[in-house]
Amino acid sequence: MTPIQSAPRLLMRQLHEIMASADEAEVRLNNVVHLVASNMVSEVCSAYFIRGGDILELFATEGLKSEAVHNTRLRVGEGLVGLVAATGASLNLSNAQDHPKFVYRPETGEEIYKSMMAVPILRTGKVVGVLVVQNQASRHYSEEEEEALQTVAMVLAELVVSGDLITSQEQNDGNMDRAMVSKFEGTIFAEGLAEGVVVMHEPRVEITQHLSEDYDDQLEKLAQGFESLLAQIDEIMSAEDILHHGEHREILDVYKLFARDKGWRAKIETAIESGLTAEAAVEKIQVENRSKMMKTEDPYLRERLSDLDDLANRLIRHLMGKAGTAASKELPVNAVVVARNMGPAELLEYDREKLKAVVLQEGSHTSHVAIVARALGIPMLGQMETGLLDVDEGVQIIVHGLDGEIYIAPPPEILETYRDAISSRAKLLARYDNMRDKPVITKDGVEIELVINGGLAMDIEGMHRTGASGVGLFRTEFQFMISETLPRVHPQAEFYKSIINAAGEKPVTFRTLDIGGDKEVSFLKRDNEENPALGWRAIRIALDRPALLRYQLRALITAAAGTTLNVMFPMITTVDEFKLAKAILEKELNRHQRNNRPMPVDIKVGTMLEVPSLVWQLEELLPIVDFISIGSNDLMQFFYACDRDNPKLSNRYDTLSLPSLNMLRFIVDKCSAQNVPLTLCGEIGGRTVGALALLAIGFRRLSIAPAAIGPVKMMIRSLNLGEVEQFVNELLSRSSHSIRDDLRAFARDHDVRI
Repeated sequence: MTPIQSAPRLLMRQLHEIMASADEAEVRLNNVVHLVASNMVSEVCSAYFIRGGDILELFATEGLKSEAVHNTRLRVGEGLVGLVAATGASLNLSNAQDHPKFVYRPETGEEIYKSMMAVPILRTGKVVGVLVVQNQASRHYSEEEEEALQTVAMVLAELVVSGDLITSQEQNDGNMDRAMVSKFEGTIFAEGLAEGVVVMHEPRVEITQHLSEDYDDQLEKLAQGFESLLAQIDEIMSAEDILHHGEHREILDVYKLFARDKGWRAKIETAIESGLTAEAAVEKIQVENRSKMMKTEDPYLRERLSDLDDLANRLIRHLMGKAGTAASKELPVNAVVVARNMGPAELLEYDREKLKAVVLQEGSHTSHVAIVARALGIPMLGQMETGLLDVDEGVQIIVHGLDGEIYIAPPPEILETYRDAISSRAKLLARYDNMRDKPVITKDGVEIELVINGGLAMDIEGMHRTGASGVGLFRTEFQFMISETLPRVHPQAEFYKSIINAAGEKPVTFRTLDIGGDKEVSFLKRDNEENPALGWRAIRIALDRPALLRYQLRALITAAAGTTLNVMFPMITTVDEFKLAKAILEKELNRHQRNNRPMPVDIKVGTMLEVPSLVWQLEELLPIVDFISIGSNDLMQFFYACDRDNPKLSNRYDTLSLPSLNMLRFIVDKCSAQNVPLTLCGEIGGRTVGALALLAIGFRRLSIAPAAIGPVKMMIRSLNLGEVEQFVNELLSRSSHSIRDDLRAFARDHDVRI
């Protein structure tokens, strides 16, 4: 079989001739499917388009029965064609009829065809149709064939843009059902409440010309587009509020690396040379990148997709002379920006006085833009239900960044309720601020220490803002995750020094690299693992690649000169692992001393307790550690053999039940007997009911998110600890179920603020 890409320029020229002809739209469409079928030597090529009401209709075919045209219809989501329309992802099947979504339509005569490839026809990021090829023989279509079919699909979108194939009125009718929906649900990326009006982030840019035979002109146009794009990024990075902002700088540096990627540019240039316009070539390559990256199981790569989408869209707007987003326009005073996705640079362009919230159709909680939003205190929701991008600009919107909901054009009763909630939250946040400098002490005089978990320079601001007494867990891996190469000792040391300086007199406990699992780094090649959470990660990587740990410890020692260095090792499973890690630290300390370099005034070495096996080695471990920090998220995951990210299991096991609390109390008792400081890090301590349980079984130091400091501190100051200790001890002696509801009842009866 001769793939469609064997003569790309010839194919593009033929497409150009068809699309430029004066023939009616359906005639041109028929000519295109015939052209594709002959070039791919496929028995079938069919084009489906979405009509009003989200119905996919067969508009043209080469190979299926002609009477099926305009008679074969599928709902979006129905059958394989409907699946592609619903997901926007291509399908490449050697035996389509074996797929569980396969639907048989007898009027088409397609029962004799086994293999199938289907790609979405996209217009401004929305699926408007599906292009399909089929063969009788069972085969897997090549990557080149898939890319070529995607290119043809892009060109076919012109028929929709023109309105010759489907009227604009009918296209709008297809969104009526979704437009009537006033409530959308999604995922909380950054907490907060906001009321405002909808501002669409990106202008409605539609590529109206996909084909060009003037390759040199389009290549020059691309070069100018890249020049303009990079100049814009430089301008953003030179802004005064970004220039000296550590974490923002790091994120934007990575963003710029993507923009300068030679491989990305070369692919676009190749697409132009095949006969596409510059803007169509950018779109084609991004569709290919999106398709590949959405298939990967690597969470970090999937999360970087938003950065690449942002860059591609920005470049297209430059090429089409529409470079500005809503950030370049005059914003209303209460703007809520709505976008499919957004990069960190685009968020930072907005007037922060007027920007009240951001809502994303897609996105990720760990994406760069979400990190920046949390740092700036901007409420952000993402992963919203479909239909969000169909809302009208200027319509009223409420963003509930505590429940993960938004309301479009809310009725008066809902509006009133949410305004009350916004007012109440503002008063509550003010109360937290007023407690900032007050001691963390119970009503019966027991002092509790609250410190924060962090991993970014901006988290230190959260420590000072909340009055936390230090950083109980500083995750060091993010610096490595955003780097294409292993960071050298000097930049590592500079970063750690900046964290220590920013913290001032307050202690910072650095956790060494906890990579692996769901935290990938580009410079470390790893095998695919069926269960990465239980695989080659954290200290296991460090001990197998000791240079990685040595360089990091060297940087930490350098950074901590003249101060106390607090360092702990993650994922320790046996005492021997801790000894090996500590021995590497001691070698680096000796090396530092031999070279007459400034030393830390004191060094405290501890371990994370995240693996249940270590609980039963405390007798041997405690004499050789300076402190222990319980990583409750992983510990409970391993304790219950329950994937914490699996939504089907999220509520199956309660951490406030007898087995988990008894294990935690066992650790408290052992550490107390040996006078070893103990901290709990993790989600349990960051929720008021969980913190209440932990205090009752003996914990006196909690490391939690900055946002949790205020609520937990308020709970502690309203508590008589002796009363809740007695209450919980009695519960645990006679109960095997969760005590969560019992604690809520206790708090209600004793005026404990939870």
